[in-house]
Amino acid sequence: MVKNPQGRMTLIEHFAELRTRVFKLAIFISIFAIFGWIYYDKILNLLAKPVCTLKGSTSLEHCGTLYINGVLGPIDLKFKISIILGVIVASPFWLYQIWAFISPALHKKERRNSLLFLIAAIPFFSIGSYIGYRILPFAVKVLLGFTPSNIENLIKFDDYLNFVSQLILVFGIAFELPVFLSALNFAGVLSGNSILRPWRFAIFGIMIFAAIFTPTGDPFTMLLLAFPLIVLYLLSGGISLLNDRRRSKRSE
Repeated sequence: MVKNPQGRMTLIEHFAELRTRVFKLAIFISIFAIFGWIYYDKILNLLAKPVCTLKGSTSLEHCGTLYINGVLGPIDLKFKISIILGVIVASPFWLYQIWAFISPALHKKERRNSLLFLIAAIPFFSIGSYIGYRILPFAVKVLLGFTPSNIENLIKFDDYLNFVSQLILVFGIAFELPVFLSALNFAGVLSGNSILRPWRFAIFGIMIFAAIFTPTGDPFTMLLLAFPLIVLYLLSGGISLLNDRRRSKRSE
């Protein structure tokens, strides 16, 4: 990373740094996407299991509900699954690239706090993604339960894959909320009182977020996303209050 004598980067240097970070991120995603390509059949069966289980089958061999359309459909599906796996598994690396891009502009103390944010962001994203995957069978069962008994519901695997990836990524990103709020508090941008004072509006906003971005649209899945977010929001506010108290004692 090139800096001028004042220690600041020009706009062109910022773009060059961003290009470097994006390039490194693409390499990590590509590496993990290769594993998705190699273990494609196992991943395919794992993703299809919630739908096939409703038909009394545990594998795609006897599951007639899912289908692939077109001559290029199979290869497109394999590429999509590989890339999505690469994005999810490489989350620690792209979170680090985000931190590495903004850290040069921070002071030493802010850089230390942002590093703590990075360390906390990785497990929270992983936990959120895992919960999204565990909720998948329940969401599929609820949604397919609205199918009339005299009609066969055939599901295009591309559409189903988009649904699965959105569910997992939405849960993973949503679980970054407490980490983001705590990071702003440790950086001195938000106080604990500022976080918790509008708690009614915050809870209402979380419910709206869950209703809009939950791909299922059913109240059950929406509540499964909203409830832990509310708990994490209150927890981050409590941690921020403790940090404010510690900061005020230190200043005294």
